Amino acid sequence: MNTTFSCVGCGKCCNDHHVPLTLPEARMWAADGGQVIVLVEAFLGNGLGLPAQQRDHAERRSAVVHSGESAAYVAITFAAYNVGPCRNLDEDNLCRIYERRPLVCRIYPMEINPHIALNPAIKECPSESWEKGPDLIVGGELVDRELRVLIERSRQADRDDIQMKDAICALLGIRTTALKGDGFTAYLPDMNEFASILDDLAGQTLPQWDSEWLFHVSGEDIARQVTDAGGQVATQAPANYSFISLRVA
Repeated sequence: MNTTFSCVGCGKCCNDHHVPLTLPEARMWAADGGQVIVLVEAFLGNGLGLPAQQRDHAERRSAVVHSGESAAYVAITFAAYNVGPCRNLDEDNLCRIYERRPLVCRIYPMEINPHIALNPAIKECPSESWEKGPDLIVGGELVDRELRVLIERSRQADRDDIQMKDAICALLGIRTTALKGDGFTAYLPDMNEFASILDDLAGQTLPQWDSEWLFHVSGEDIARQVTDAGGQVATQAPANYSFISLRVA
């Protein structure tokens, strides 16, 4: 089935969405006075928390760390924190920073994760967005060459940035993750500290961090799976983060 798409300027994708940022974009966001949210998820060395077919992609965008007696693969996302309308959205639903908007905004409505197919039914775009416009997907293949390049740039940035993200997190005291598929741990760092650390580390040889990561999980059954796999579960109440559960009630 072919898919067409044409943005109608409704602004829905610019409301209540935490937009993933590359490191330069995160620094720009901080310089503009915005807040970055840090979202963390991980899977264990034995694959707990991850479908086997997704492992190659997930490993390439993760930092290898240790948790208890196990290796863990931690994925860290720096995202623009948007509760309500994006701070750059004007009264006409137009982007004030359109020419320098984040890469993920340029890629929308396509998905970055190669294991997630575009599904118009779960997008917030109105139905008329999908009724006309240029071809987006033909015969199951993305036909926009420029968009393919942007998607690969985004995926590569995830891979290139992960060690720096881990270093920034270490200096911010971020060392608790969620299990992939179970949820995310979410941090709202002080932005002056965040920007200062990012600037200090830029262009430097990153130190090796030996601090242990802990897993915050949604329930005792998940905790047992993590500890049985050798991972370490957090036992204290969150001091500097919130847990976003993905578990179906």
